[in-house]
Amino acid sequence: MKNLHSEKKIAIVYDWMDKWGGVERVLLYLHTMFPNAVFFTSAYDRKNAAWASSLTVKTSFIQYIPVCLRSRRAFMMPLYPAAFESFDFSEFDLVISVTSSFAKGIITKPGTTHVCYLLTPMRYAWSHAEEYLDMFPKSVSRLLTNGLKKFDVAISKRPDAYISLSKVVAKRCKDYYGIESSVVYPPFDTDYWLSQESVMQKINLPKEYFLYVGRMEKYKHVEVIVKAAAKMPEKQFVFVGVGDEERRLRKIAGKNCLFVGTIKDNELAYVYSHARALIMPQNEDFGYVSLEAQFFGCPVIAYGKGGALETIQEGKTGLFFDKQTTQSLLATLARFNQISYNLSHQVEQMGRAHVQKFDGSHFKEDFFYQLDLIKA
Repeated sequence: MKNLHSEKKIAIVYDWMDKWGGVERVLLYLHTMFPNAVFFTSAYDRKNAAWASSLTVKTSFIQYIPVCLRSRRAFMMPLYPAAFESFDFSEFDLVISVTSSFAKGIITKPGTTHVCYLLTPMRYAWSHAEEYLDMFPKSVSRLLTNGLKKFDVAISKRPDAYISLSKVVAKRCKDYYGIESSVVYPPFDTDYWLSQESVMQKINLPKEYFLYVGRMEKYKHVEVIVKAAAKMPEKQFVFVGVGDEERRLRKIAGKNCLFVGTIKDNELAYVYSHARALIMPQNEDFGYVSLEAQFFGCPVIAYGKGGALETIQEGKTGLFFDKQTTQSLLATLARFNQISYNLSHQVEQMGRAHVQKFDGSHFKEDFFYQLDLIKA
């Protein structure tokens, strides 16, 4: 499909660049689509976000606040609106905000089109307020949540149009903001993962293990897996990823839990290929890691809400559990043990064909099509 936007000056805005995950893969794919785009973000951690080293990145005044302070986002929230409003986009024809938080609150002039690629409405305000704001007394937390909801609704009017990450996010966009949005699933780079498969690097792991891949944050509910592991001391569990919860989870985890931190993608390909199953206890907005797992023939055991319902085929490429509790997960693991041979065989046979539906070529075509409809 011809790129009608190649001659335009384009900016891409993201909330913060300080980690690696599924969303960051989307940003890199957007960079291939818009190689001359300038990226704007509140702050950029060059060490922990080395993936962005090839991008042209502009930051706000938050960049100059010590990392030990700006990493505590709940306390930094009063500064983020001003940080994003401080950016000047007058030289750009099109601005794409990629956000689950404050980045859609940028201010653009009439000659600039602002399209929001919505990852989800602000988690602090809507879906995960208790987890993010639990350091405050409940009365304070309620006041903050109500204030954030009003603020989030107010800035939701600033983009000229929305494209949502998934159907579940589009529903939230409608329910919370009263705004209709199209859906474009994030890109799965099939060619890239094939290249990683060809150079898979072995790392030291148990012979058999269940797997978690993702950020170690409260809203991911990784503790559900750690507690399930305590009830299954004969089984091994491997955790890939880092985050604010990592230190606490390591302390409460048993000897059958192995935390490997951040690993390279060719190592991750090996980890997926040798895992019994990937466990996803979180309510995902989409669930990129579930596609990675299925691509490498790894079944997925997921909490049956949100984007997981759009990326996993029940009984064919994975299983769902009903509640974000250890008991519910244990029941599904017991079910998995009974059918694991057949399920694993099905994922090996069907996984890649299923994942192909989310290939980056579809994202590129659909995203450009939506921009053309918006006349960006």
